[in-house]
Amino acid sequence: MTQPLNAAIAFDDATVRFDSVVALDHITSQVQPGRSVALIGPNGSGKTTLLRLVAGLLAPSSGTVSVPANAVVGYVSQHASQPAWLPLTGADVVRMGRYRERGLLGRLTGDDMRVVVDAARRLDVEALLDRPYGDLSGGQRQRIRLAQALAQQPNVLALDEPITGLDLPSQQIILDLIDEETNRGTTVIITTHHLDEARHCDQVLMLAGRLVADGSPDDVLVPALLRATFGERLLGDHRDHDHAHAMLLVDDHAHTHAHNRQGDQ
Repeated sequence: MTQPLNAAIAFDDATVRFDSVVALDHITSQVQPGRSVALIGPNGSGKTTLLRLVAGLLAPSSGTVSVPANAVVGYVSQHASQPAWLPLTGADVVRMGRYRERGLLGRLTGDDMRVVVDAARRLDVEALLDRPYGDLSGGQRQRIRLAQALAQQPNVLALDEPITGLDLPSQQIILDLIDEETNRGTTVIITTHHLDEARHCDQVLMLAGRLVADGSPDDVLVPALLRATFGERLLGDHRDHDHAHAMLLVDDHAHTHAHNRQGDQ
């Protein structure tokens, strides 16, 4: 396993512009090693842009993003990078996670294959490895792609809406994986529209093109900040009895996510 990050991921006045559009405006924050972090906000708020900064797929237009030199980032985008029509099996896609070590034409070793098999086991996709990737359901493909990211042996997992649109068993597998990885010392950063998924994390960054709030879920996911950020997408009342919260978030994917939290469940 790759050693955990040896320093924080730091954003210092980071701004991203696409022509005349400001996607992120003067973001300053830190993500400590081994923490799980949720980026939450409506569509167009800059969540994916911030995640791509961490993955090194974008550079800030101004300001800085500091990622430790020992970072190995496993990035899983919201949309599949492997076209479904390619003649690939599930195993082929997971094995791509070892290309960083072996190169595109490098021969995989026995150790590589053990890493691949372990990643498949953890995402419960062993039975899918021999099947054509294009024949798999959306949830199955998502778990295959997460297994590919795990096969990189990352110390940073950057996941763009990893459970959106998935069935409940797949959601639970992925939420369990996030817990397992942070317990191993992996830094996990996710984008999400799900309030309960955000509450599952150690730290929440609420975005609206700028940084609205940064802190623990209990400090950030409060009615005033949520209503200011999501507006009409947020419905329902807030009650704070024994840390119970009742909120409905209607997100831009036309899903309504009910959240009735008791403790951390």
